[in-house]
Amino acid sequence: MKNQALQKLFHAFMLLIMLALSACSTVQPWEKGTLARPEMTFEGDPLDTKYTEHIYSSKEAASGGAGVGGGGCGCN
Repeated sequence: MKNQALQKLFHAFMLLIMLALSACSTVQPWEKGTLARPEMTFEGDPLDTKYTEHIYSSKEAASGGAGVGGGGCGCN
């Protein structure tokens, strides 16, 4: 009886190992298709991001948080 329980535990452990190893794969950038395009980044256009952060800091009348210094007037 103890031998059967040990065998079941061994089989479950081996199944878990096989499942874990089958999930390990490396996807190359050219295999990603649409997701590899520059338009799909979180940042998008760097100039547009900087402009949007400037407008946000000017409207909020605060500095910091987004890496933009200066006051609320937008002159810095």
